Order: sequence, then C-alpha cells, then structure tokens
Amino acid sequence: MKKSIALIYGGNSEEAGISVQSGKNVSGNICREEYDVYEVLLKGMHWRVLNPSGGVVEEGLAERGLENPSEVGVEVDKTDFSFVREGKRVKFDMAFIMIHGNPGENGLLQGYLEMMGVPYNTCSAYVSAITFDKHSCKRFIEHAGIKMAKDVFLRRGTAYNAVEIVEELGLPVFVKPTNGGSSFGITKVKRVEDLEAAVELAFREYDSVIIEESIVGRELTNGIYQDGEQLVKLPVTEIVTTREFFDYEAKYLGESQEICPAQIPCELTLRIQETTEKIYRYMGCSGLVRMDYIVRGEEIFFLETNTVPGMTPMSLVPAQVRAAGIPMSKFFSTLIENIR
Repeated sequence: MKKSIALIYGGNSEEAGISVQSGKNVSGNICREEYDVYEVLLKGMHWRVLNPSGGVVEEGLAERGLENPSEVGVEVDKTDFSFVREGKRVKFDMAFIMIHGNPGENGLLQGYLEMMGVPYNTCSAYVSAITFDKHSCKRFIEHAGIKMAKDVFLRRGTAYNAVEIVEELGLPVFVKPTNGGSSFGITKVKRVEDLEAAVELAFREYDSVIIEESIVGRELTNGIYQDGEQLVKLPVTEIVTTREFFDYEAKYLGESQEICPAQIPCELTLRIQETTEKIYRYMGCSGLVRMDYIVRGEEIFFLETNTVPGMTPMSLVPAQVRAAGIPMSKFFSTLIENIR
C-alpha cells in the first residue's frame, strides 16, 4: 500500500511565494508509483488540500490560494491531521514540509506534527527553532570550534550606540533580523550614519536584530542529508554576484552565478563538507540541511543553517543533487524513506 504524504507549502512569511515554487518542484519529482502525494497549502489558519483526488494540481491554484485560501481545496482537520474526500476520511502517513520561514522552518509546524505523532522530513521542533534564529544558532555552536563573524545582538527597545558598534565590528557591517530568510530586511552598511536606518528596517521583519562584521571572501554553500545510517555530503557551490551580497534579487531574479561544483581546491571542498557534517551532528539535525559559509584565505566562517532549503528548479540544493549525478526522483525517495 502506498504511503500517503502531505506535501506542505506556502506559509505566513514573505517567502510564501518561493515556498509554493519549491513545493511544485518537489511534487513534480516525487515518484507517484510509490507515494500518494497530497499538496497542502498552508496560509494562516487555513490548511487546504489542493488535490483531494490525488491528481495534478491545477496551474495557478496555489498562487490564488495565497490570496484567498478559503476558496481553494479542502480544509485539513487539525484534530487528527486528515481530510474528507467523497465522504471518506483520509489520514496522512507523514508530512513533507516545504515551507520556508514561518511556520515551517522555525519549529512551529514541527511542534504540531510531533504532538500529533506524524513523522516529517525536517529537523525537530527544538533544533528548527534554534537554527532559524541567527543569534541563537551562533551561540549554540560557538563552542564547537566553528569560526564565525563577530556580532552585536539587539532586542527591540534596547538602547545602542552606533559609533561604539562600528568601533567594535568595523565597517562595513551586515544588519539582519535574527529570524527570516531570503535576505528580507538585510542591509550592508558602509557608513556609521546609515546604521540606525538599517536597524529599523531589520526590526520591521522581527523584534531582534544581529549586526555582524563583514568577512570579505568567497561565498560557498553545501547541502547534506541522511540516508540510513550515513550522511550524504553534496558538492559545494560557490555563489558569485555583482550585488553587494546574496540578496533576494541575486537568489531569485538571476543576478548571481552559482558554480557547482565550486572551482576550489579539493582540500578546501573536503574541509567545508567536514564542517557541514560537524555542525549537522553537533546541532542534532535531521533530514536535508544546507550550510552557508564565507571563506577568507584558508579560514572557513559559518554564516547560517537552512533546515528547509529552497527546492525551486533554480535553487542551490537541486543543482548540487544534479552535480552529484543523483536522479531527482531518487533523491526525494531517499528523503521520504528516511522520515522518522
């Protein structure tokens, strides 16, 4: 009997549109001979099964659902994580989370699924909450021997002195909301007089902010996932952009070049992959995770952890999977079969 999978995408952050694209790409590459795949659009209190018959989702339906979720699909019964189709109740065997940001990457959805006893594909609620917050993640791994940029943490309402921060971190600095993705609310600040405006912009996204020193180097990223008792370390990607940093336009509007495998010495590739594995194990990660780095000379600096990395056709991890010579359907089957 085929397993029934709730492929959940959408969400309540500015990344909802990207999540839909990721979900569609995953849906198009899961082997339907092995699994029954139901696409669930989550938006606010609405969790809508877009294809209750199990067939192909109508083009544009998910996008319309982001605007008016109650008008599409069939509502999920959150009391037992099921839905009704033609008078019969269908219960999901497992969940495949493809929500970037809130609530799919910060542990909230994972917490619900854990309470319901439903297996899912990502890190636990606890690990997801820590890794999603940039400040908490850095504090968690700072004693693991991982190099990171120096930073200053601000909570909304906390007094700060811009001159003192610049004296400590130098210029330029990066100002980021501690929670969030796709580079929303991030500013590269080159002048001390611009710091306050950048902090206020970050506070529009979340109520805590991290200000980091700028490490000048090559931006590299590396995916890793579980396959039974083994960890599969994907090829390393180098990100090259003419923009100030790898922002939304660089990520999604083609204003960057992603080179995979990265044209770096084999020794550096191995060190990055070893660092990725070390952080994965130290954090207690599970499923697929992507780690981002800046490399300056021989030094590898950790940037952040992505526990629900992008899965659009142009995203970084799918490119790494292709570079590794792994068929995409086999890749997703492996992720599904390792759901616990």
